[in-house]
Amino acid sequence: MGRVTVALIVSLCTIPISLMVNRIVPEPYMDEVFHVPQAQQYCRGDFRTWDPMITTPPALYYLSLVHIAPFFPGMWYLKVVSSFSELCSAATLRSINCVLAVICGVLVYEILTQLRPSLDERKATLQAVVLSLFPLHWFFTFLYYTDVASLTMVLAMYLACLKRRYRFSALLGAFSIFLRQTNVVWVLLVACTGAINLAFSQNSKDNKQLDNGTSAKKFDGLADNKSFPMGPNLRKRNLASCSSASSQPMSKASMSQSNHSSGLIDEVQTIILRLWLSKWEVFMSFSPFLLVVVAFVSFVRWNGSIVLGAKEAHAVSPNFAQMMYFALFSVLAMAPFHTSFSQMAFVCQSFWKNKRLALLQVLLLSLRDSFLFIFSGANLVNIAHPYLLADNRHYTFYIWRKVIRAHWLMKYLLLPLYVYSWFSIFNILGKAQKKIWILAFFLACAGVLIPAPLVEFRYYTIPFFFLVLHTPASDGRSWLLIGLLYTVVNVFTMTMFLFRPFRWSHEPGTQRFIW
Repeated sequence: MGRVTVALIVSLCTIPISLMVNRIVPEPYMDEVFHVPQAQQYCRGDFRTWDPMITTPPALYYLSLVHIAPFFPGMWYLKVVSSFSELCSAATLRSINCVLAVICGVLVYEILTQLRPSLDERKATLQAVVLSLFPLHWFFTFLYYTDVASLTMVLAMYLACLKRRYRFSALLGAFSIFLRQTNVVWVLLVACTGAINLAFSQNSKDNKQLDNGTSAKKFDGLADNKSFPMGPNLRKRNLASCSSASSQPMSKASMSQSNHSSGLIDEVQTIILRLWLSKWEVFMSFSPFLLVVVAFVSFVRWNGSIVLGAKEAHAVSPNFAQMMYFALFSVLAMAPFHTSFSQMAFVCQSFWKNKRLALLQVLLLSLRDSFLFIFSGANLVNIAHPYLLADNRHYTFYIWRKVIRAHWLMKYLLLPLYVYSWFSIFNILGKAQKKIWILAFFLACAGVLIPAPLVEFRYYTIPFFFLVLHTPASDGRSWLLIGLLYTVVNVFTMTMFLFRPFRWSHEPGTQRFIW
């Protein structure tokens, strides 16, 4: 019942807005001026023509053909259209994202129930609906961009992996890369998550076998085998669990507490041991992911770049500030959970316990900023992409000018917020996730965001969804508050987009504000 409710609510939130957008903005806008004509070329059967300004592969255009094809026989029979290409208007092409948004909402619901089986159906439904209203995801539902399709395919890949359908998951991962190349990082994260889950599920199976008294001797032999890398803490816990297994079964709560109290090195050693014991199963399960990654690396070497077109404007340029922006953006987007008094007190306590690490982060960031400011003769701490500086249609243009670059001291004043944001994220994730997964998630975010010189909030959508899906936050009031916050933001951005157009003096045409 939950998934049906999610699909119905998301449909009611998207269809009327979609009709309004298509009525007020019927012509392609922004990046649509590249995507819509290219899709229309495919509708005419021309698969060889390619716009050199398009940076992503053509999977969205193929999805559009599949989406439109079922409507053609009836429309042709009713003489509404005389050819297939007439159906490929901007409005029809945009409608695929409305369908994908509904699917995306259902996928979020399914993933939540997979990750947290004890979560109440109403709470899972509420969280799925609220995430469907996430402003970046919601806004681009009504334009012909690759964002919604990319997120939907990544979530479908992750859900398949959680259900241990690894080959199908790898296939969906390959298709997600065909939508947007950076999704290869999420393929790696999903594969790592599957391996982690498989390793600890093997651990649970062994614990059950120990409880039944069937394999204690075998496990003792493995623990004493020097060929398996086991730290002293892990060895003590394993031996202790073996000695107590026959007398008293370990409860699920105690097992979870033991897992989360273990160190990162012990978790890595446990995973290596368990995966080695079932290496053939691991190879058969995860080799498809390896093939996808190898194929992608081969493509990059052959293409000479990760993007297809406009390579000069999208050259890889390390922008470490992206990680700070993402952390602060995510905390603000989930403010009720990160800015509550209890959470702030908990983070401050954690900050004090790890004050050396926190102060080291602040010191390194400050020294880096000061070094660049002194020796470069300019404020080059935050990379300013030409698109960011020249295009006042994006909200990032105003945030950059009015906040980040408002004064040269702003970069130092924002440092405590950046540090708090990451500490809060790690603390909340640490309540439910293993340390090895948190590290993998952080590295995945770095792999996607740091190479991107252009500050664009759309890049934060997929990592934000992964973050929220793994955040153990189920307070209904907080989620309702977040939903209200998203609704206010969505009303504002859509009002500005539809009813506050403006014109440039140096270029004809109507301009509109956009994320």
